[in-house]
Amino acid sequence: MVKYKSLYNRVFDTVVIVLLVFLTLICLLPLLNVLALSLSDKNAAIAGKVTFIPVDFTLAAYNYLLDDTKFFTSFFVSFKRVILGGSINLVITLLMAYPLSLETDEFPSRNRYMWFVLFTMLFSAGIVPWYFVIKGTGLLDSIWALVIPSAVPIYNVILLMNFFRNQPKAIKESAKIDGVSSLQMLTNICIPLAKPAIATVTLFSIVGHWNNFFDGMLLINSPEKIPLQTYIQQLVVKVVDSTTLSSDQLIAQMSQRTFNAAKIVISTIPILVVYPFMQKYFVKGITLGSVKE
Repeated sequence: MVKYKSLYNRVFDTVVIVLLVFLTLICLLPLLNVLALSLSDKNAAIAGKVTFIPVDFTLAAYNYLLDDTKFFTSFFVSFKRVILGGSINLVITLLMAYPLSLETDEFPSRNRYMWFVLFTMLFSAGIVPWYFVIKGTGLLDSIWALVIPSAVPIYNVILLMNFFRNQPKAIKESAKIDGVSSLQMLTNICIPLAKPAIATVTLFSIVGHWNNFFDGMLLINSPEKIPLQTYIQQLVVKVVDSTTLSSDQLIAQMSQRTFNAAKIVISTIPILVVYPFMQKYFVKGITLGSVKE
């Protein structure tokens, strides 16, 4: 019996490993294809000869992007937007999620506020009123127009609220007996126990701010204040000076397909850099503060 159980475990482990490798390849191979396209000659890209290895290696698309000072300006705008927007989102999410996670005997108006939060999540007035509210508050054509309208991420609030509600009650009750205040309960008890959830909602905010291009198109008028994704969305291939290639040579080696692939690669690098630092909290932080009874 033990022998068959051991064999079953090995077969199960093998199937799981094969399945995970297959799923990893499904996610990884499209990225490798985009990277190979961005480094390939335009004729090979147009002919569909590029798979996962560059064909007729060239950096023409990257030379076009990196030689443009507007690219770096918009990159800095997006970086500033992520820092400001992510910080504001995190603070407001924590300050909303904690009181909503309390029981009604601790926070009598909890259900009333919860219905209000859910209503704003399910119903929207539309783009036109949204635009005129931002215009009326004088936020147009500023970094705050990209940050303030999305300052309260309701979905993240609900995720973190549920995580707070599922935390061990024994720890909170012990802290109350010791006389901790509500603010101390949040900062010293709830937040350390909620590192996995906080890392998740923070990553959602960072990715959302970094990838959003639509609000930049509507709310920003000055070219030097446009975020990166909006700049990339509006960017068209045109003749520019290059330190390594002449204008004609650069355009000759670059197609719209290879250029779009280069844009995708450059715009995903910051997220790929940030994600590993968040990943450790997903794995390690899940057991923080566990209660043994």
